[in-house]
Amino acid sequence: QVQLVESGGGLVQPGGSLRLSCAASGRIFSFHNMGWFRQAPGKRRELVAGISRDGSTNYRDSVKGRFTISRGYARNTLYLQMNSLKPDDTAVYYCNVWGNGDDYWGQGTQVPVSS
Repeated sequence: QVQLVESGGGLVQPGGSLRLSCAASGRIFSFHNMGWFRQAPGKRRELVAGISRDGSTNYRDSVKGRFTISRGYARNTLYLQMNSLKPDDTAVYYCNVWGNGDDYWGQGTQVPVSS
C-alpha cells in the first residue's frame, strides 16, 4: 500500500511560481508511473504532467514550457515546478501513482491563482 501526501499549494498571483511536492510512503516500484492531475471547480480531473516508468515525461499543452515534473532519486518524492502561473491554472492538484493494477491518489493541495 502506498500513501501520498501533497504539499506546497497556496495562493499565488498571476505570473508567480510554486513548487508542489508529493511524498510517498510505501514502496514505489520501477513499474509505477507517476503524475500530477488537477481539478478545477465544476470541471473534470485532468492530467497535468506525468513521468512514465522509463523516465519519459509528458505535459498537457497548456502547461508546456511553464511546468516541470521531476522525481526524487528513490522515486518516493514527486515534484511539480510551476512557473508563469495563470488564473486558468487554479485547481486542486493531486499526486497519482499507477501501474500494474495499482492506482494511488493523494488528498490534493489547492492552488488558487489570483491577484
